[in-house]
Amino acid sequence: MPKNFSEIALQLNPNDNVAIAKEELAPETRGAMPDGNELTIRERVPVGHKFALREIAAGAPVLRYGYRIGVATQNILPGDWVHSHNLVVGDFATGYAYRVVPVPPPSTAPFDSAQGMAQGAPSRQSFLGYRRADGRVGTRNYIAVIATANCAAHTALQIARTFDRNRLANFPNVDGVIPIVHSGGCSNVIGSLAHRYLQRTLANIARNPNLGAAIAVGLGCEENQAAACFDLTTLPALVIQEQGGFRKTIQAGVQAVERALPRVNACARTPQPISELTIALQCGGSDGWSGVTANPLVGLAMDKIIAQGGTAVLSETPEVFGAEQLLLQRVASAETGQKLIARFQWWVEQSQRLGFSVDNNPTPGNKAGGLTTILEKSLGAVAKGGSAPLVATYEYAETIARRGFVFMDTPGNDPTSVTGQLAGGCNVIVFTTGRGSLYASNIAPCIKVASNNDLYARMGDDMDFNAGRILGGAPLDTLAEELLAQIVAVASGERTKGEQRGLPETEFVPWMPGAVV
Repeated sequence: MPKNFSEIALQLNPNDNVAIAKEELAPETRGAMPDGNELTIRERVPVGHKFALREIAAGAPVLRYGYRIGVATQNILPGDWVHSHNLVVGDFATGYAYRVVPVPPPSTAPFDSAQGMAQGAPSRQSFLGYRRADGRVGTRNYIAVIATANCAAHTALQIARTFDRNRLANFPNVDGVIPIVHSGGCSNVIGSLAHRYLQRTLANIARNPNLGAAIAVGLGCEENQAAACFDLTTLPALVIQEQGGFRKTIQAGVQAVERALPRVNACARTPQPISELTIALQCGGSDGWSGVTANPLVGLAMDKIIAQGGTAVLSETPEVFGAEQLLLQRVASAETGQKLIARFQWWVEQSQRLGFSVDNNPTPGNKAGGLTTILEKSLGAVAKGGSAPLVATYEYAETIARRGFVFMDTPGNDPTSVTGQLAGGCNVIVFTTGRGSLYASNIAPCIKVASNNDLYARMGDDMDFNAGRILGGAPLDTLAEELLAQIVAVASGERTKGEQRGLPETEFVPWMPGAVV
């Protein structure tokens, strides 16, 4: 007996000529199609991978989500597995156009800070956050020890590690003392793109709303001097060579943190509107289900947050190629559209100059999970951004000043991309994954959204939310409300799985393109 088609596969758009296998399909598996015809699987199709619904001639487009994801390299018959052996990306479109659309106002009434939340509990419209003196709102209350260069990294680490939970017991409103260390700060050409990006990243990360205070630590002779990054009248800087070495700098750093603790502890969680959330959107270790379950789910949750005046930040420019028109057709201004086009053109020029192809992404893990081309991956990745108009385009690590749906130009590398978003001011991260990722941040909580049930069961200690329930029939809007509630809870202090296992110290990775000299 043939199986019902809906039990074994999912066709994402009526125009698609491929479907996605919901389970591993063996040769000769028969499926009863909605039109009454029967389809026979001709070869093994792994779960999350594509198979042909009808004949696709060599050179013809392969359609998923209703869009072209590449072209067939050979004749493909109904029931054939469709993947890297018979599908390539083909030529990219070279022309860009944008369309300006109106931006609807937030749908909720102004937040009444005096009324706050019922009994001080978070709700769909509010969370418990740390409001800074300048009006910014954090979801965590950290003191950061920032290394200006890699040669000060170990010193910064040792200062921060001095303050364990026992030492912070008398400061209940302080969530921790964190090191911010990296591999740069010297041997880059002064004034180069790498040098500018690093200085911008460090300067702006010190202003992230999750930091109640920060101190800088430098060696002294490095190219990236503290005075070039920070306002030293408000952010103290220690220079190892001037302090008298490693141990004396640690002593001075510990004293500087101790002086900051009472002031940072004086800031307590209070009711804040959802509009103060700035969400960094990320995906890593994606699979064939990421663009079907996790990413659309996150996109719907972001629409709900943006409708209340909040901000969602999409990034990873190389993972938008092939889906750029989905963004360009909903920009809020000509300036936003022109800036976005300029960033795509920069990447094309870089690929030509350096001799790489933007289709070197997907990764081997992505392909093992069912993603074949960058076009296919991008169409799924962009779904994280929801449907709101794009109100601004930012370069890497620029301060995010507009509320709503925005884009930041970053590489596809997850830690590097998130670092730019955090420097921009993001106070929560929502990260989708299909293969499994352990990324976490010591600056902002990272909510991991699993795209499938198997991943959630296998890596339950690391995943915060299971979007795989969509494949079992759970309503998308119901799960989006659940995810929104979890975002609010985490913003209000609930620890993510990544935070529960201990804050990482090595996943702050500024983007430093160019030569090391």
